[in-house]
Amino acid sequence: MTQTNPLDGTFQLVELPYAADALEPVISKETISFHHGKHLQTYVNNLNTLLPGSPYEGRSLEEIVCKSDGGIFNNAGQILNHNLYFTQFTAPEENNKPVGNLAVAIEQQFGSFEAFKEEFEKKGSTLFGSGWVWLAADQDGKLHITQEANANNPITKGLTPLLTFDVWEHAYYLDYQNRRPVHLSNLWSIVNWAAIDKRYMK
Repeated sequence: MTQTNPLDGTFQLVELPYAADALEPVISKETISFHHGKHLQTYVNNLNTLLPGSPYEGRSLEEIVCKSDGGIFNNAGQILNHNLYFTQFTAPEENNKPVGNLAVAIEQQFGSFEAFKEEFEKKGSTLFGSGWVWLAADQDGKLHITQEANANNPITKGLTPLLTFDVWEHAYYLDYQNRRPVHLSNLWSIVNWAAIDKRYMK
């Protein structure tokens, strides 16, 4: 469960629903330590410093991301994105595939899970610079794959974010160096599809 509202006026570092080494060899314990424990912690600290006295004090992350700009937006966006990112994984599993209603929607819209993966990886590989590739849903349940630069999130487009791959270099450089496409391809084995389907059903 990710924190969406401040607790006693502040946001906290999201807890990992798995051990730091549980995603190896796809994502190393070292990468988790830096990415979650240092990068994300910095965004949390920055936002908690910026919010007091601002119009966004006491607001949810979603509200802040949809209405703010500048430093508040950048840090809130990174927290929201990373909270969804870190809570969508589980231990590696061979032939890992979508489940439930989401599986049906992917099959109907993209023709197959393989076709969906190909388009998703292409969007992630071709996003220039830093950012995120997302699977999101509109109010009718239709799925969209979007490229979001920097700290952006599909909620600013009126979409519900479901699944994301982080293509900022700090997410993969220790494990993959500049091989972003290999990193993206390997992530499928650790996606917690039950958690993604739950997001879709909401």
